[in-house]
Amino acid sequence: MLTISDLSLQRGGAWLLEGVSLTVQPGQRMAIVGANGAGKSSLFQLLLGDLAPEHGNFSLPGGCRIAHMAQEVEATGRSARDFVLDGDFDLRRLEHELARAEAAQDDLAQARIHGELDLHEAWSASRRAESLLRGLGFSDGDADHPVSSFSGGWRIRLNLAQALMRPSDLMLLDEPTNHLDLDACLWLENWLRRYSGTLLFISHDRDFMDRVATHVVHFDRRDLALYSGNYSAFEVQRSERLAQQQAGFERQQARIAEIQRFIDRFKAQATKARQAQSRVKSLERMEKIAPAHIDSPFNFQFPLAEKVSNPLLSIRQGQAGHGDVTILRNLNLSLLPGSRIGLLGPNGAGKSTLMDSLRGEATLINGERTCGEHLAIGYFAQHQLESLDLDASPFLHLQRLSPRASDQSIRNFLGGFDFHGNAALSPIRSFSGGEKARVALAVIAWQRPNLLLLDEPTNHLDLEMRQALTMALQNFDGAIVVVSHDRHLLRNTVDEFWLVNDGRVVEYQGDLEDYERWLADRRKDDTEAPKRQSVAAEGGQDAAVNGESADDRKVRKRAEAAVRQKISPFRKQQATLEKQMDSMQAALAEMDAELTNSALYSDSGKQQLKTLLGRQAEARQKMAVVEVQWLDVSEAVEALETELES
Repeated sequence: MLTISDLSLQRGGAWLLEGVSLTVQPGQRMAIVGANGAGKSSLFQLLLGDLAPEHGNFSLPGGCRIAHMAQEVEATGRSARDFVLDGDFDLRRLEHELARAEAAQDDLAQARIHGELDLHEAWSASRRAESLLRGLGFSDGDADHPVSSFSGGWRIRLNLAQALMRPSDLMLLDEPTNHLDLDACLWLENWLRRYSGTLLFISHDRDFMDRVATHVVHFDRRDLALYSGNYSAFEVQRSERLAQQQAGFERQQARIAEIQRFIDRFKAQATKARQAQSRVKSLERMEKIAPAHIDSPFNFQFPLAEKVSNPLLSIRQGQAGHGDVTILRNLNLSLLPGSRIGLLGPNGAGKSTLMDSLRGEATLINGERTCGEHLAIGYFAQHQLESLDLDASPFLHLQRLSPRASDQSIRNFLGGFDFHGNAALSPIRSFSGGEKARVALAVIAWQRPNLLLLDEPTNHLDLEMRQALTMALQNFDGAIVVVSHDRHLLRNTVDEFWLVNDGRVVEYQGDLEDYERWLADRRKDDTEAPKRQSVAAEGGQDAAVNGESADDRKVRKRAEAAVRQKISPFRKQQATLEKQMDSMQAALAEMDAELTNSALYSDSGKQQLKTLLGRQAEARQKMAVVEVQWLDVSEAVEALETELES
């Protein structure tokens, strides 16, 4: 499908790729990962013909149809439906040809074009466009609204729908999950797994890559490394490669030091000069192995406020909405220190409305909102980035909050968010979306909140920053309420879920996998509803779908829900054990790396070697115990899943 041969590419005088080669087979779904600025988006521009390589070439099959997701869209008066249909270039071309043929009263041309339109399934195009819009979170009425009526994030969704609408052999998607909620992410995953063409996509969403990718391409030091499998498989393979590379690097450094000592010792002696010169040439010829740089540039925490109230915040008999429209009723909520809550619910159900009510905005129409004496809220949402002072630097943003803080303390704090040197003092006007998000998070952390309200905090953040944010939230001792489509963040930072749906907020008993099944059932119910109504109307009896009465279906659903409730604690235990095994495996890998140190095998290192081998044996024994526990729990999960499927 795609062949890249000895290709070199640069932007702004900086080399992005040098002499790289890559082959992408038809039907592969390739996640493209790498540091910001490594050249991922530039690769897409190259494939689209907007950039030319400095050296080498790439080739695509003749007639290859490419669909790509634009990053911006103009505010036009075209309806959302028409905008999405514009993605099908052949459809629009045939429609224009038909209009010309009709104007010329060319019956022969009209007949030919109608035949082509039938082959193109033009009769179902509007329905397919509306299906894409619904899947990405738009309501049915939105299809007729003009593009100009939607906000920036929703226009990005329209761009994505337009790319999915276009018939293609190769699809290029750049950060497709940005501005999507969890429901739309799950829908998109299923759509892309059914896509028959070849997919290249840039993403920082670990779970999305795990569910979609068959391969991973890593931009690493101006080279492209291809890995088989999803993102989790890539992490394992890369860690193994880095461990081998680090061991090779250390062996090579020891050899270089040995050669250099010989050169320094004998280069002045005539009898050894030729040998010394030979070793100088040996050093010059030696292909240097790079050390394994895997440290994250981010290292920050959310310091807790000095004083904490219990409860921090409560709402009693609340109603929330906008103006005269009530979205949520009977709100009775309490947030205690240490509460860690993820909000789930379909798009438009009221998650953001609830977040606004929690922080004291006018969306709380009725009810009593009681704040603890020492409540300190840290709030993050994408629109918060617009409130940043674009002419101020990250340093100035913090200095305004704490005029008495020392310059060094502010610089040290910003360094944890990877704002060093001039970056800490530069106006943020030219910053990327991810950099502005980091400034906003730094401002929140600097103010020492005891309640964090986070609405899609990972948009625009790369993988390293997402991981750092996850770690910081894990170590935060205050309360957290988070809305996010990043399932890795949710799994690792929250202890319970609240479901926002049908005007209510209730505790959700399941996990994210249960929620995904709930969404699938909900979509299935929506598609089946008219069918059940028509059967009931015609027969005047209980509606039946696939031979199952409505009462039988209710009984089955209740039984399935009971089984899912049984599975949930086992799955949580399974996830906990898997985290323990990952941690233990990482510790064992570190010990294996330590054991490659040749100094341990000298007389002076014998005691250290003995201690290390003892630690390794103890770690392996603990690992074996946890593995047995995991197998027992997994068997229980498998048995319950079999019961659920039967």
